[in-house]
Amino acid sequence: METTELKEKIKTMENIDWKNLPFGYFKTDYNVRCYYKNGAWGKLEVTDSEYVNIHIAATALHYGQEAFEGLKAFKGKDGKVRVFRWEENSKRMNNSAQGTLMQPVPAELFKEAMITVIKKNERFIPPYGTGASLYVRPLLIGSGAEVGVKPAKEYLFMVFVGPVGPYFKEGFKPVSIQIVRDYDRAAPLGTGHIKVGGNYASSLQASERSHAEGFSSVLFLDAKEKKYIDECGPANFFAIKDNKYITPKSVSILPSITNMSLKDIAKDMGMEVECRRIPVEELATFEEVGACGTAAVITPIKKILDRENGLEYLYCKDGEAGPVSTKLYNKLKGIQLGEEEDKFGWNFIID
Repeated sequence: METTELKEKIKTMENIDWKNLPFGYFKTDYNVRCYYKNGAWGKLEVTDSEYVNIHIAATALHYGQEAFEGLKAFKGKDGKVRVFRWEENSKRMNNSAQGTLMQPVPAELFKEAMITVIKKNERFIPPYGTGASLYVRPLLIGSGAEVGVKPAKEYLFMVFVGPVGPYFKEGFKPVSIQIVRDYDRAAPLGTGHIKVGGNYASSLQASERSHAEGFSSVLFLDAKEKKYIDECGPANFFAIKDNKYITPKSVSILPSITNMSLKDIAKDMGMEVECRRIPVEELATFEEVGACGTAAVITPIKKILDRENGLEYLYCKDGEAGPVSTKLYNKLKGIQLGEEEDKFGWNFIID
């Protein structure tokens, strides 16, 4: 006989519109946590609570000692669950931990937490063919109490998950963005190259203003000279020209795992890859441009407006993503979904 709890779970699953999920928080059954105390990481804990008890003097609250990651699990056409390049997320989280003087999370703990939380919430992995995925959010915070500006002695590592749709409501459709000069995302010798919350907090004013003015995102320029392309909102920027995949080189850009993967795919497709400084004026010469990251994979761009001088750069003039961006997108998505050969060995299959 079905229990009341089981009936509620079945009802919940029946009510999920997998094909129209937003990119947002979705309550699932469990999350996992692990504490670093007395010089050692403890055992992984599983909980159904969405809340964390934290000391009022925790360094995460006062001095920004926190870092997070984002990766995805996919239900493939063969029914297998694949996680894309989790090792790179583990490495990047530890780079962020180093940059903020937090205790690094061992790769095996990261892996155990990831596998455990995905398995515990397996019913929330979107079915193959819906365009949705299970978003995995690891989080590391300074939980120890300090009033002076110094690193904590205690840390909390957590991972939660939730089913998500496309980051931009348009999906794989061209969007419009703005170049902004009156805001900086990160300073050249600051924290732009690591994944910490402060980078996103500093981008909010520019992003929200851009949304209010009818744009999907912003294009930040280098903070020092305002001459070169930096980050594209919460994503990396790339461009296509003369069979080249071109992406900015900057000490204040977060190394995107998606961008790293697209560069390899571009090379495999016979393209030349350039990672270099990109002057704003070069936007006029590109055949295709886009933003790339875990959340959206690739977001094609149809228009870039320079907010300061009113210049417009137009792409995707037929209203559709460019042919190279489309090929790159389909190839990467195909690997993630098990539709294409994983010749690079990027997928980890959850048994």
